[in-house]
Amino acid sequence: MSDELVALGNAGRAIRKAQDAGRTGLVGYLPAGYPTIDLAVDAVKAMIDGGVDVVELGLPYSDPVMDGVTIQRAAEAALSAGLRTRDVLATVEKLAAYSDVPVLVMTYWNPIERYGVDRFAADFAAAGGAGLITPDLIPDEGAEWIAAADKHELDKVFLVSPSSTDARIAMTTANCRGFVYATAVMGVTGTRDQASDLAAPLVARTKATTAIPVGVGLGVSDGDQAAEVATYADAVIVGSALVKALTAGGPAGVRELTESLAAGVRREPTAPAAR
Repeated sequence: MSDELVALGNAGRAIRKAQDAGRTGLVGYLPAGYPTIDLAVDAVKAMIDGGVDVVELGLPYSDPVMDGVTIQRAAEAALSAGLRTRDVLATVEKLAAYSDVPVLVMTYWNPIERYGVDRFAADFAAAGGAGLITPDLIPDEGAEWIAAADKHELDKVFLVSPSSTDARIAMTTANCRGFVYATAVMGVTGTRDQASDLAAPLVARTKATTAIPVGVGLGVSDGDQAAEVATYADAVIVGSALVKALTAGGPAGVRELTESLAAGVRREPTAPAAR
């Protein structure tokens, strides 16, 4: 495998495949264990069937400081029902057996540290997982994870934000494999009426430092917003809207929204209505 393909990682290759087909990639988030372990598996399968290129599977945590109310409530419900890290690994294994869509786990660092970093990396790789998104772990404090991810050939997705300096963006992207997660708005996750005007400049600054894809997350809730973000991002990341669709309509609701989002990344944004 070429050095370029190694640097792209599992998720990056999936996003590049979408771009080779003339469109932006779509990354969909749902938490493991919500509303039950089995229904969560069905919901992610529905998301895959609806057209996501990469799955972002949440590992519920008791102190999700960067998540909005929608994801917090889903995580609390999963934990209250008894979800454990081993159940997340079992979910990854089922999804990896279902399709070749890469499965990344989005997790706060504490559960991985408690499990054992190298042990988790080994078990996660054995389950067919593609890598981790670590929102509260920065590369300069992540040497143990970086070493374990490299050992087990897992993606390392770190975050950049509008407040990141150019130097920090360059340091962060140098340590990423898979894609770079650009948080397009300041604050916690959640759907928004319109995309942040900070997103496009952040993507441009990030792309100036790296050849791997840059995905934009936080706030996209429908196909029109996905189409807008798709004009400048390599991948559109959707989370809270899919969790809301699952809560309201089950796996069928997830598939319906995913299909709309997948159509969105394939077209130009809708022009604003005349006032």
